[in-house]
Amino acid sequence: MAAKVMFTAVADHGGKYGPFPSDTTLVFNTTITDIGGGYDKTSGEFTAPSSGYFYFTFFYHAGKEEMSGLTLMKNERIVVKTYDENRPGPNTCDNAGNAAFLQLNAGDRVYVRLPANCRIYASDRTTSFSGFMVAPM
Repeated sequence: MAAKVMFTAVADHGGKYGPFPSDTTLVFNTTITDIGGGYDKTSGEFTAPSSGYFYFTFFYHAGKEEMSGLTLMKNERIVVKTYDENRPGPNTCDNAGNAAFLQLNAGDRVYVRLPANCRIYASDRTTSFSGFMVAPM
């Protein structure tokens, strides 16, 4: 039987986070669950402790005054994205998320990037990153 691997972490940076002039790895610095020890709350990266099939989700909250978005990355490659252009309208905030199943080898890294010139809200547990092993390879 394979060891259990799962984590959930939230970004808690005191409120509005970004924009930055270049893409920035978002550090989800408050760990809620980390079984299997794959998530590093100082780098914001999940490193697969063993090969398998994994499921990842990420969600964010942002105010409408800035462009917002996040990108799920695997070893420097884009997996899936979220994005809002902040077009004029009656909405006062943005919420978005995405998810993906990934085949990972031991040592593969998965993380979330904040695109250049985008802002999110990183407080009150509104921006999160989670993952778990579905099955070993």
